[in-house]
Amino acid sequence: MSKIYPKHIAIIMDGNGRWAKKKGKPRTAGHLAGSENIRTIALYANQHGVESLTLYAFSTENWARPDEEKNYLFQLPSLFFKKYIDELKRENIRVTYIGEIERFPKQTRNVILDAVKQTSMNTGLNLCLAVNYGGRREIVCAVNEILKDPEIHEVTEDMISDHLMSETSEVDLLIRTSGEVRVSNFLLWQIAYAEMVFVNCAWPDFDPEEFEKCIDEFNHRNRRFGGLSQ
Repeated sequence: MSKIYPKHIAIIMDGNGRWAKKKGKPRTAGHLAGSENIRTIALYANQHGVESLTLYAFSTENWARPDEEKNYLFQLPSLFFKKYIDELKRENIRVTYIGEIERFPKQTRNVILDAVKQTSMNTGLNLCLAVNYGGRREIVCAVNEILKDPEIHEVTEDMISDHLMSETSEVDLLIRTSGEVRVSNFLLWQIAYAEMVFVNCAWPDFDPEEFEKCIDEFNHRNRRFGGLSQ
């Protein structure tokens, strides 16, 4: 039986700071290593036919972090896309985002929007960055958008799905690195029937071999979607 790769994989990229601390480096070094790993995993996923890869890059809760760390995180999109945008275009990877980036510094917003524009015609992997994103916030925004129509008196699941920030399908596989076992307000609507795999290694150490272990675990799951086993 051939291996099946999920159409939509979402990853909570956890453990950058702890990875750096173990190596005696500042947390920023961990974030830099983590951003570099986005390229590695995105290229690998694209090569194996994954349609969408959604990465939790900056949550609505991350605003509570120290200013020095946040300011560094705001610089990472510029560093990443300056180095890899040409490669992403060559590899037919399309960059998108979900989240309310209006709160980000202008330069950070412009870099992300430019990457989206430059890759908009690509038809391979959809590399979706969740930035200033929160799952509860996404659902609230969707409901509020629906209720702007005075003719609507009852909100349905289909309505909410149609008004979410994300244009991607429901998540097939959710991966979280660094040993934490929780979803942390990430894609709450989209992961309703996702298979979940929690791995112990930190995100900077999450290489294609670890990725394949998650795919193998996914292939051993029996996805019933509320029904009975086949």
